[in-house]
Amino acid sequence: MGISATPSSPLKLGFLSSLTSKPPTMALEWVVLGYAAAAEAVMVLLLTLPGFHPLRKGLTSVTKNLLKPFLSIVPFCLFLLMDIYWKYETRPSCEDDSCTPTEYLRHQKSIMKSQRNALLIASALLFYWLLYSITHLVVRMEQLNDRVEKLKNQD
Repeated sequence: MGISATPSSPLKLGFLSSLTSKPPTMALEWVVLGYAAAAEAVMVLLLTLPGFHPLRKGLTSVTKNLLKPFLSIVPFCLFLLMDIYWKYETRPSCEDDSCTPTEYLRHQKSIMKSQRNALLIASALLFYWLLYSITHLVVRMEQLNDRVEKLKNQD
């Protein structure tokens, strides 16, 4: 007596149902990159908004400590950029009347996903550069303010 996995059978094996399901719209690496870019954007925003002066010293130290781990975004983005390029080079072309409307839509959707992912890579790299530059400027500004206070106290 064996177990059959027919479509009408209520008993389905897990891997068979996963083969028939649609793939996720955004892979895990792109979600991770999106969250990292969002975290960088929030930190840039908090460092540059006026009115957060009492919290800025703690936020600056947290951001300074996070800059080294966030540096791993640069090689990760380069890897994902190579992935986009490889998918672009190996993608079947859909020119003239050689493909069906479904294949044409799939082709266009693939191009749009590649453009979205390239924009995500560019924004993650831009936000990292901004975060690094702004953190460096804020740290330098704090050092200069401490120097000014020390000079005022000497007089």
